[in-house]
Amino acid sequence: MDFGWLKRYFPRSLFGRALIIMLFPVIGLQLIVGQVFIQRHFQRVTEQMTQSVALEINYAIQLIDLAEDIPAAQSALDEISVNLELLLLLNPEMALPAQDLRFFYDLSGKSLVESLHSEVKLPLRVDLRQDQRRVAIWVETPKGVLEIVLPRSRVTASNPHQLLVLMMVASVILVVISVGFLRIQVRPIRRLAEAAEAFGKGQQMPIHPSGSTEIRRAALAFLSMRNKLDRQMERRTQMLSGVSHDLRTPLTRMKLALEFIDDSQELDKDVAEMERMLNGFLAFAKDDQTEKGLPTDPAKLAQELTQNMQRSNAQIELVVKIDSYNKTNVVLKPESIKRAVQNLLDNASKYASKTLFTVVLSDKFLEFIVEDNGAGIAKNHYETALLPFERLDESRGADGSVGLGLSIAMDIARGHGGNLELSKSQNLGGLCARLTIPR
Repeated sequence: MDFGWLKRYFPRSLFGRALIIMLFPVIGLQLIVGQVFIQRHFQRVTEQMTQSVALEINYAIQLIDLAEDIPAAQSALDEISVNLELLLLLNPEMALPAQDLRFFYDLSGKSLVESLHSEVKLPLRVDLRQDQRRVAIWVETPKGVLEIVLPRSRVTASNPHQLLVLMMVASVILVVISVGFLRIQVRPIRRLAEAAEAFGKGQQMPIHPSGSTEIRRAALAFLSMRNKLDRQMERRTQMLSGVSHDLRTPLTRMKLALEFIDDSQELDKDVAEMERMLNGFLAFAKDDQTEKGLPTDPAKLAQELTQNMQRSNAQIELVVKIDSYNKTNVVLKPESIKRAVQNLLDNASKYASKTLFTVVLSDKFLEFIVEDNGAGIAKNHYETALLPFERLDESRGADGSVGLGLSIAMDIARGHGGNLELSKSQNLGGLCARLTIPR
């Protein structure tokens, strides 16, 4: 049997699911115990007490049958009413009510009515609504309707709900204590998830292993993994730093040697291209893990980049859309984000005459959208354009660039836990680069 449809009604968090697992048996036990208690206590005790009252009513009916007339019958009823603690009135002119009256939730009253109808053979009606502390009974006899009024405590157990109330109150107290304990147990898991999410965004959140043994093991495994990745990134930075020094030294000697050669224009171009490739590679492989995340205003950052582009005579329009009830500051690595967005703006201004720069800030995401009116990129080349050292000569032209601008932007976006997507611009018709960062 497939129970997949139930998933939509269950909470997604571990705390919610654990709470349901805890409450389900408690509530089920309450229902079972309550049902048994009602059947065994309410019903049986009420039936036993009602049978005693039914015997007294049958005795009163016998006295009425033996009496010669109505006054004699009433006199006999008055004599026994004191001893039986019943109010007995014989009314020959009264008609029997149409039906029994009780509240639908009065379970003991239901047993009371059924027992009276079973034990008293004459037609009768019972009223439990008029006064909840008293029971009114009307029995149709040959000499008229016998009205009987007695306290409710004589036919039902006194305060029978106390056990149920005590059980419910105790269950609520225990559930509250269990929920507090459950929150303490789930807290380390939540902290571990937050630390993993922050690490995916390039942030370092301190975490101390706590909680149960399994959670501690998971936290220790996460810390070990994070330390290994940090050491790997540090070794990569050191290696690239050494490579940069090793490559720049012979490159400098080549430039000095070319100064003594008369016809060295072609060699100068080759050396310049090698230098651009080296700088581009170092920029792409640069480790930005050392930069700390800081609360940054994306609108202010976008305005600064736009003003820099406008000073270079680039035709660019900035649009800021803020739809957030939280603080407008977002934790970013500002220098890395500037470099990524600057690469997108440089590409747009290089291959197009008009650029639309849009910043969208919502409760969940921060988006930098750069659109242009250039030739764009074919849809089947979007993924290729994001690869390192790829230059799409057909769509963007070959101008000696290294082909790392989009790759660097993608690397920085992923370092913040986000992504970079390319598509066709709906506003300008060229390329649309969308850099998305989760908050």
